[in-house]
Amino acid sequence: MVNLGNIILSLSNAMDLANPELFQHQLRTAFIVWEMGRVAGLNQQSLENMFSAAVLHDIGANSVEEMQTLHRFEGQDTEDHCIRGWLLFKSVPWLENEASAVLYHHRPWEDWDESLENPAAFNAQAILLADHVERWVDRNLYILHQHQQITKRIKQLRGKTIHPQVVELFLEASEHEEFWLDLAAPRMYSLLLNRGPYNKADVGLDMVEEVAKLFRNVIDFRSSFTATHSSGVAAAARRISRSHGFSREEVKLMEIAGYLHDVGKMAVPNHILEKPGKLDEVEMAVMKSHTYNTYEVLNSVNGMQQIAEWAAFHHEKLDGSGYPFHHDRHSLSLGARIMAVADVFTALTERRPYREALPKDKVMSILDKMAYEDHLDRQFVDLVGQDFDRISRLVADQQARAGEFYQERISCRLS
Repeated sequence: MVNLGNIILSLSNAMDLANPELFQHQLRTAFIVWEMGRVAGLNQQSLENMFSAAVLHDIGANSVEEMQTLHRFEGQDTEDHCIRGWLLFKSVPWLENEASAVLYHHRPWEDWDESLENPAAFNAQAILLADHVERWVDRNLYILHQHQQITKRIKQLRGKTIHPQVVELFLEASEHEEFWLDLAAPRMYSLLLNRGPYNKADVGLDMVEEVAKLFRNVIDFRSSFTATHSSGVAAAARRISRSHGFSREEVKLMEIAGYLHDVGKMAVPNHILEKPGKLDEVEMAVMKSHTYNTYEVLNSVNGMQQIAEWAAFHHEKLDGSGYPFHHDRHSLSLGARIMAVADVFTALTERRPYREALPKDKVMSILDKMAYEDHLDRQFVDLVGQDFDRISRLVADQQARAGEFYQERISCRLS
Protein backbone atom coordinates (compact mmCIF):
# COMPACT_ATOMS: atom_id res chain seq x y z
CA MET A 1 0.00 0.00 0.00
CA VAL A 2 1.06 3.57 -0.76
CA ASN A 3 -0.22 6.77 0.84
CA LEU A 4 -2.15 8.77 -1.76
CA GLY A 5 -1.21 12.08 -0.17
CA ASN A 6 2.46 11.13 -0.29
CA ILE A 7 2.24 10.54 -4.06
CA ILE A 8 0.19 13.65 -4.85
CA LEU A 9 2.31 15.96 -2.70
CA SER A 10 5.56 14.63 -4.17
CA LEU A 11 4.41 14.99 -7.77
CA SER A 12 2.85 18.39 -7.12
CA ASN A 13 6.12 19.49 -5.56
CA ALA A 14 7.99 18.25 -8.63
CA MET A 15 6.05 20.70 -10.78
CA ASP A 16 7.41 23.58 -8.68
CA LEU A 17 11.08 22.54 -8.63
CA ALA A 18 12.12 24.65 -11.58
CA ASN A 19 12.66 27.98 -9.87
CA PRO A 20 13.00 29.23 -6.28
CA GLU A 21 10.07 31.60 -6.78
CA LEU A 22 7.83 28.64 -7.63
CA PHE A 23 9.02 26.40 -4.80
CA GLN A 24 6.04 24.82 -3.00
CA HIS A 25 3.60 27.19 -4.73
CA GLN A 26 0.92 24.55 -5.18
CA LEU A 27 1.53 23.04 -1.72
CA ARG A 28 1.15 26.44 -0.08
CA THR A 29 -1.96 27.22 -2.11
CA ALA A 30 -3.44 23.89 -1.03
CA PHE A 31 -2.58 24.63 2.61
CA ILE A 32 -4.52 27.91 2.48
CA VAL A 33 -7.51 26.25 0.82
CA TRP A 34 -7.44 23.38 3.31
CA GLU A 35 -7.44 25.78 6.27
CA MET A 36 -10.36 27.69 4.77
CA GLY A 37 -12.26 24.44 4.23
CA ARG A 38 -11.72 23.47 7.86
CA VAL A 39 -13.03 26.83 9.05
CA ALA A 40 -16.06 26.34 6.79
CA GLY A 41 -16.74 23.02 8.53
CA LEU A 42 -16.58 20.91 5.38
CA ASN A 43 -16.78 17.14 5.70
CA GLN A 44 -13.77 14.91 4.97
CA GLN A 45 -14.74 14.13 1.38
CA SER A 46 -15.29 17.79 0.55
CA LEU A 47 -11.93 18.68 2.11
CA GLU A 48 -10.21 16.00 0.04
CA ASN A 49 -11.89 17.23 -3.14
CA MET A 50 -10.96 20.89 -2.75
CA PHE A 51 -7.46 19.98 -1.57
CA SER A 52 -6.88 17.82 -4.67
CA ALA A 53 -7.93 20.66 -6.96
CA ALA A 54 -5.73 23.16 -5.12
CA VAL A 55 -2.58 21.05 -4.87
CA LEU A 56 -2.71 20.41 -8.64
CA HIS A 57 -4.37 23.63 -9.80
CA ASP A 58 -1.53 24.52 -12.22
CA ILE A 59 -1.28 21.03 -13.69
CA GLY A 60 -2.24 22.42 -17.10
CA ALA A 61 0.78 24.77 -17.33
CA ASN A 62 2.79 23.56 -20.30
CA SER A 63 6.25 24.66 -19.26
CA VAL A 64 8.52 26.12 -16.61
CA GLU A 65 8.28 29.40 -18.47
CA GLU A 66 4.47 29.43 -18.38
CA MET A 67 4.40 28.68 -14.65
CA GLN A 68 6.80 31.56 -13.98
CA THR A 69 4.63 33.93 -16.03
CA LEU A 70 1.53 32.89 -14.10
CA HIS A 71 3.30 33.26 -10.76
CA ARG A 72 4.47 36.78 -11.59
CA PHE A 73 1.00 37.91 -12.73
CA GLU A 74 2.52 38.63 -16.14
CA GLY A 75 0.19 38.52 -19.12
CA GLN A 76 -3.57 38.27 -19.11
CA ASP A 77 -4.10 34.90 -20.81
CA THR A 78 -4.75 32.40 -18.03
CA GLU A 79 -7.43 30.41 -19.83
CA ASP A 80 -5.25 27.92 -21.73
CA HIS A 81 -3.63 26.31 -18.69
CA CYS A 82 -7.04 26.16 -16.97
CA ILE A 83 -8.56 24.32 -19.94
CA ARG A 84 -5.63 21.91 -20.13
CA GLY A 85 -5.89 21.26 -16.39
CA TRP A 86 -9.64 20.69 -16.71
CA LEU A 87 -9.09 18.08 -19.41
CA LEU A 88 -6.40 16.32 -17.39
CA PHE A 89 -8.65 16.18 -14.31
CA LYS A 90 -11.54 14.82 -16.40
CA SER A 91 -9.32 11.96 -17.57
CA VAL A 92 -8.99 10.61 -14.01
CA PRO A 93 -12.18 9.17 -12.44
CA TRP A 94 -11.45 10.21 -8.84
CA LEU A 95 -10.50 13.77 -9.91
CA GLU A 96 -13.29 14.31 -12.43
CA ASN A 97 -15.61 16.06 -9.98
CA GLU A 98 -12.98 18.73 -9.33
CA ALA A 99 -12.29 19.47 -13.00
CA SER A 100 -14.57 22.52 -12.97
CA ALA A 101 -12.78 24.03 -9.96
CA VAL A 102 -9.49 23.78 -11.87
CA LEU A 103 -11.10 25.17 -15.02
CA TYR A 104 -12.46 28.25 -13.28
CA HIS A 105 -9.79 28.97 -10.68
CA HIS A 106 -8.95 32.29 -12.37
CA ARG A 107 -12.57 33.39 -12.87
CA PRO A 108 -13.50 36.46 -10.78
CA TRP A 109 -16.72 36.25 -8.78
CA GLU A 110 -18.41 38.97 -10.85
CA ASP A 111 -18.24 36.63 -13.89
CA TRP A 112 -19.96 33.73 -12.12
CA ASP A 113 -23.64 32.98 -12.62
CA GLU A 114 -23.81 30.43 -9.81
CA SER A 115 -24.51 30.27 -6.10
CA LEU A 116 -21.58 29.73 -3.78
CA GLU A 117 -23.42 26.59 -2.71
CA ASN A 118 -22.17 25.03 -5.94
CA PRO A 119 -19.01 23.17 -4.82
CA ALA A 120 -17.23 24.01 -8.08
CA ALA A 121 -17.84 27.73 -7.54
CA PHE A 122 -16.80 27.61 -3.90
CA ASN A 123 -13.66 25.59 -4.54
CA ALA A 124 -12.62 27.68 -7.53
CA GLN A 125 -13.06 30.87 -5.51
CA ALA A 126 -11.07 29.44 -2.60
CA ILE A 127 -8.24 28.49 -4.97
CA LEU A 128 -8.30 31.92 -6.63
CA LEU A 129 -7.95 33.64 -3.27
CA ALA A 130 -5.25 31.24 -2.06
CA ASP A 131 -3.36 31.60 -5.34
CA HIS A 132 -3.27 35.37 -4.88
CA VAL A 133 -2.10 35.11 -1.28
CA GLU A 134 0.69 32.67 -2.08
CA ARG A 135 1.94 34.69 -5.03
CA TRP A 136 1.95 37.89 -2.98
CA VAL A 137 4.26 36.36 -0.37
CA ASP A 138 7.76 37.79 -0.74
CA ARG A 139 10.12 34.89 -0.05
CA ASN A 140 12.91 37.34 0.81
CA LEU A 141 10.90 39.05 3.55
CA TYR A 142 9.94 37.65 6.96
CA ILE A 143 6.32 36.54 6.78
CA LEU A 144 5.12 38.43 9.87
CA HIS A 145 6.51 41.64 8.37
CA GLN A 146 4.19 41.33 5.38
CA HIS A 147 1.09 39.35 6.37
CA GLN A 148 -0.96 42.42 7.28
CA GLN A 149 -0.34 44.01 3.88
CA ILE A 150 -1.33 40.76 2.13
CA THR A 151 -4.53 40.62 4.19
CA LYS A 152 -5.30 44.22 3.25
CA ARG A 153 -4.90 43.42 -0.45
CA ILE A 154 -7.23 40.41 -0.13
CA LYS A 155 -9.89 42.62 1.48
CA GLN A 156 -9.69 44.87 -1.58
CA LEU A 157 -10.73 41.91 -3.77
CA ARG A 158 -13.96 41.40 -1.78
CA GLY A 159 -17.08 41.48 -3.95
CA LYS A 160 -15.75 41.78 -7.52
CA THR A 161 -12.94 39.21 -7.63
CA ILE A 162 -13.67 37.08 -4.56
CA HIS A 163 -17.06 36.36 -2.97
CA PRO A 164 -17.33 38.17 0.41
CA GLN A 165 -18.04 34.88 2.22
CA VAL A 166 -14.82 33.34 0.87
CA VAL A 167 -12.86 36.40 1.98
CA GLU A 168 -14.35 36.10 5.47
CA LEU A 169 -13.36 32.43 5.65
CA PHE A 170 -9.79 33.40 4.81
CA LEU A 171 -9.72 36.19 7.37
CA GLU A 172 -10.87 33.78 10.08
CA ALA A 173 -8.43 31.04 9.00
CA SER A 174 -5.48 33.44 8.93
CA GLU A 175 -6.13 35.57 12.02
CA HIS A 176 -3.41 33.91 14.13
CA GLU A 177 0.33 34.12 13.51
CA GLU A 178 0.53 30.32 13.42
CA PHE A 179 -1.22 30.27 10.04
CA TRP A 180 1.36 32.57 8.47
CA LEU A 181 4.33 30.87 10.08
CA ASP A 182 3.07 27.51 8.80
CA LEU A 183 2.56 29.01 5.35
CA ALA A 184 6.15 30.21 5.13
CA ALA A 185 7.75 27.21 6.84
CA PRO A 186 10.04 25.00 4.72
CA ARG A 187 8.34 21.96 6.31
CA MET A 188 5.12 22.49 4.32
CA TYR A 189 5.45 19.09 2.64
CA SER A 190 5.66 17.20 5.92
CA LEU A 191 2.93 19.37 7.46
CA LEU A 192 0.45 18.45 4.71
CA LEU A 193 1.59 14.82 4.63
CA ASN A 194 1.09 14.30 8.36
CA ARG A 195 -1.86 16.61 9.05
CA GLY A 196 -3.53 17.09 5.68
CA PRO A 197 -6.73 15.46 4.39
CA TYR A 198 -4.95 12.51 2.77
CA ASN A 199 -2.83 11.52 5.77
CA LYS A 200 -4.70 8.21 6.18
CA ALA A 201 -5.54 7.49 2.53
CA ASP A 202 -3.60 4.35 1.60
CA VAL A 203 -4.11 2.96 -1.91
CA GLY A 204 -3.07 -0.05 -3.97
CA LEU A 205 -1.22 -0.38 -7.27
CA ASP A 206 -4.28 0.31 -9.43
CA MET A 207 -4.68 3.78 -7.93
CA VAL A 208 -0.93 4.38 -8.13
CA GLU A 209 -1.14 3.52 -11.83
CA GLU A 210 -3.95 6.08 -12.32
CA VAL A 211 -1.83 8.80 -10.73
CA ALA A 212 1.18 7.69 -12.78
CA LYS A 213 -0.81 7.94 -16.02
CA LEU A 214 -1.97 11.42 -15.07
CA PHE A 215 1.57 12.64 -14.55
CA ARG A 216 2.76 10.75 -17.63
CA ASN A 217 0.48 13.09 -19.55
CA VAL A 218 1.67 16.16 -17.64
CA ILE A 219 5.29 15.27 -18.43
CA ASP A 220 4.91 14.29 -22.07
CA PHE A 221 2.33 16.81 -23.26
CA ARG A 222 4.68 19.73 -22.79
CA SER A 223 6.05 19.06 -26.28
CA SER A 224 4.62 17.53 -29.43
CA PHE A 225 7.89 15.62 -29.83
CA THR A 226 7.56 13.89 -26.44
CA ALA A 227 3.76 13.71 -26.27
CA THR A 228 3.75 9.91 -26.30
CA HIS A 229 7.26 9.07 -25.11
CA SER A 230 6.50 7.78 -21.59
CA SER A 231 3.58 5.73 -22.90
CA GLY A 232 5.98 4.06 -25.31
CA VAL A 233 8.65 3.46 -22.68
CA ALA A 234 6.06 1.93 -20.32
CA ALA A 235 4.81 -0.41 -23.07
CA ALA A 236 8.34 -1.50 -24.02
CA ALA A 237 9.37 -2.01 -20.39
CA ARG A 238 6.22 -4.01 -19.70
CA ARG A 239 6.84 -6.33 -22.65
CA ILE A 240 10.56 -6.82 -21.99
CA SER A 241 10.08 -7.51 -18.28
CA ARG A 242 7.24 -9.94 -18.96
CA SER A 243 9.30 -11.79 -21.55
CA HIS A 244 12.18 -12.01 -19.10
CA GLY A 245 9.96 -13.70 -16.52
CA PHE A 246 9.05 -10.92 -14.11
CA SER A 247 6.00 -11.62 -11.94
CA ARG A 248 2.66 -9.96 -12.70
CA GLU A 249 3.19 -7.44 -9.90
CA GLU A 250 6.74 -6.68 -11.02
CA VAL A 251 5.52 -6.11 -14.58
CA LYS A 252 2.94 -3.65 -13.23
CA LEU A 253 5.66 -1.85 -11.26
CA MET A 254 7.82 -1.66 -14.41
CA GLU A 255 4.94 -0.14 -16.33
CA ILE A 256 4.35 2.48 -13.62
CA ALA A 257 8.08 3.24 -13.52
CA GLY A 258 7.95 3.73 -17.29
CA TYR A 259 5.15 6.24 -16.98
CA LEU A 260 7.13 8.20 -14.38
CA HIS A 261 10.70 7.81 -15.61
CA ASP A 262 10.89 11.40 -16.87
CA VAL A 263 8.94 13.09 -14.07
CA GLY A 264 12.06 15.16 -13.31
CA LYS A 265 11.73 16.84 -16.71
CA MET A 266 8.95 18.99 -15.26
CA ALA A 267 11.79 21.16 -13.91
CA VAL A 268 13.60 21.43 -17.27
CA PRO A 269 12.79 24.49 -19.43
CA ASN A 270 11.08 23.80 -22.75
CA HIS A 271 13.75 25.56 -24.78
CA ILE A 272 16.09 22.73 -23.74
CA LEU A 273 13.57 19.93 -24.18
CA GLU A 274 12.63 21.11 -27.67
CA LYS A 275 16.04 22.20 -28.95
CA PRO A 276 16.36 20.92 -32.56
CA GLY A 277 19.93 19.74 -32.20
CA LYS A 278 22.60 18.64 -29.77
CA LEU A 279 22.55 20.26 -26.35
CA ASP A 280 25.55 22.40 -25.44
CA GLU A 281 27.50 21.88 -22.22
CA VAL A 282 25.39 24.29 -20.18
CA GLU A 283 22.11 22.84 -21.43
CA MET A 284 23.28 19.28 -20.88
CA ALA A 285 24.17 20.13 -17.29
CA VAL A 286 20.55 21.19 -16.74
CA MET A 287 19.23 18.10 -18.51
CA LYS A 288 21.28 15.83 -16.25
CA SER A 289 19.21 17.00 -13.29
CA HIS A 290 16.03 15.37 -14.57
CA THR A 291 16.86 11.81 -13.51
CA TYR A 292 18.16 13.04 -10.16
CA ASN A 293 14.86 14.84 -9.60
CA THR A 294 12.93 11.78 -10.74
CA TYR A 295 14.67 9.70 -8.10
CA GLU A 296 14.22 12.27 -5.33
CA VAL A 297 10.53 12.78 -6.08
CA LEU A 298 9.62 9.10 -6.30
CA ASN A 299 11.92 7.87 -3.55
CA SER A 300 10.25 10.28 -1.13
CA VAL A 301 7.03 8.23 -1.41
CA ASN A 302 6.94 5.36 1.07
CA GLY A 303 6.40 2.10 -0.79
CA MET A 304 7.72 3.40 -4.14
CA GLN A 305 11.44 2.91 -3.63
CA GLN A 306 11.67 0.13 -6.23
CA ILE A 307 9.70 2.18 -8.75
CA ALA A 308 12.03 5.11 -8.04
CA GLU A 309 15.11 3.03 -8.79
CA TRP A 310 13.73 1.48 -11.97
CA ALA A 311 12.42 4.83 -13.21
CA ALA A 312 15.36 7.09 -12.41
CA PHE A 313 18.39 5.05 -13.46
CA HIS A 314 17.59 4.90 -17.18
CA HIS A 315 20.60 7.06 -18.13
CA GLU A 316 23.03 4.99 -16.04
CA LYS A 317 25.38 2.65 -17.91
CA LEU A 318 26.89 -0.70 -17.03
CA ASP A 319 30.45 0.72 -17.23
CA GLY A 320 29.57 3.53 -14.81
CA SER A 321 29.79 6.31 -17.40
CA GLY A 322 26.10 7.28 -17.25
CA TYR A 323 24.52 10.07 -15.22
CA PRO A 324 23.86 11.43 -12.66
CA PHE A 325 24.69 8.70 -10.10
CA HIS A 326 27.30 6.79 -12.15
CA HIS A 327 26.00 3.42 -11.04
CA ASP A 328 27.57 0.43 -12.76
CA ARG A 329 26.78 -3.26 -13.31
CA HIS A 330 27.37 -4.00 -9.63
CA SER A 331 24.55 -1.71 -8.49
CA LEU A 332 22.12 -1.62 -11.43
CA SER A 333 19.17 -3.98 -10.94
CA LEU A 334 17.49 -5.90 -13.74
CA GLY A 335 14.57 -3.46 -13.71
CA ALA A 336 16.86 -0.46 -14.14
CA ARG A 337 18.66 -2.20 -17.01
CA ILE A 338 15.37 -3.01 -18.72
CA MET A 339 14.22 0.62 -18.37
CA ALA A 340 17.43 1.87 -19.97
CA VAL A 341 16.87 -0.37 -23.00
CA ALA A 342 13.17 0.53 -23.18
CA ASP A 343 14.00 4.25 -23.09
CA VAL A 344 16.60 4.08 -25.85
CA PHE A 345 14.40 1.80 -28.00
CA THR A 346 11.43 4.16 -27.71
CA ALA A 347 13.51 7.28 -28.35
CA LEU A 348 15.01 5.77 -31.51
CA THR A 349 11.67 4.64 -32.91
CA GLU A 350 9.87 7.98 -32.47
CA ARG A 351 10.22 11.29 -34.27
CA ARG A 352 12.36 13.93 -32.56
CA PRO A 353 12.97 17.65 -33.33
CA TYR A 354 16.24 16.82 -35.05
CA ARG A 355 15.34 13.59 -36.95
CA GLU A 356 12.62 11.22 -38.09
CA ALA A 357 11.92 7.83 -36.47
CA LEU A 358 14.63 5.30 -37.31
CA PRO A 359 14.03 1.99 -39.13
CA LYS A 360 14.50 -1.41 -37.49
CA ASP A 361 17.99 -2.11 -38.82
CA LYS A 362 19.30 1.25 -37.65
CA VAL A 363 17.66 0.89 -34.21
CA MET A 364 19.19 -2.54 -33.66
CA SER A 365 22.57 -1.35 -34.91
CA ILE A 366 22.60 1.41 -32.29
CA LEU A 367 21.36 -0.87 -29.51
CA ASP A 368 23.97 -3.51 -30.42
CA LYS A 369 26.72 -0.88 -30.36
CA MET A 370 25.61 0.36 -26.93
CA ALA A 371 25.63 -3.22 -25.62
CA TYR A 372 29.10 -3.79 -27.11
CA GLU A 373 30.36 -0.59 -25.44
CA ASP A 374 29.05 -1.87 -22.09
CA HIS A 375 26.35 0.79 -21.83
CA LEU A 376 23.26 -1.43 -22.14
CA ASP A 377 22.69 -4.99 -20.93
CA ARG A 378 23.27 -7.41 -23.83
CA GLN A 379 20.59 -9.90 -22.71
CA PHE A 380 17.84 -7.27 -22.97
CA VAL A 381 19.12 -5.87 -26.25
CA ASP A 382 19.04 -9.41 -27.66
CA LEU A 383 15.52 -9.89 -26.30
CA VAL A 384 14.43 -6.72 -28.13
CA GLY A 385 16.01 -8.02 -31.33
CA GLN A 386 14.14 -11.31 -31.03
CA ASP A 387 10.81 -9.63 -30.26
CA PHE A 388 11.28 -6.37 -32.18
CA ASP A 389 8.08 -6.40 -34.22
CA ARG A 390 5.86 -7.32 -31.26
CA ILE A 391 7.42 -4.65 -29.03
CA SER A 392 7.12 -2.09 -31.82
CA ARG A 393 3.41 -2.83 -32.26
CA LEU A 394 2.73 -2.55 -28.54
CA VAL A 395 4.63 0.72 -28.31
CA ALA A 396 2.88 2.08 -31.39
CA ASP A 397 -0.57 1.14 -30.03
CA GLN A 398 0.11 2.80 -26.68
CA GLN A 399 1.54 5.89 -28.32
CA ALA A 400 -1.40 6.14 -30.72
CA ARG A 401 -3.84 6.22 -27.78
CA ALA A 402 -1.74 8.79 -25.97
CA GLY A 403 -1.49 10.81 -29.18
CA GLU A 404 -5.26 10.94 -29.55
CA PHE A 405 -5.63 12.35 -26.05
CA TYR A 406 -2.81 14.84 -26.73
CA GLN A 407 -4.54 16.10 -29.87
CA GLU A 408 -7.80 16.46 -27.94
CA ARG A 409 -5.98 18.35 -25.21
CA ILE A 410 -4.21 20.87 -27.44
CA SER A 411 -7.28 21.48 -29.61
CA CYS A 412 -9.75 21.77 -26.73
CA ARG A 413 -11.40 25.18 -26.30
CA LEU A 414 -14.53 26.18 -24.48
CA SER A 415 -17.44 27.41 -26.58
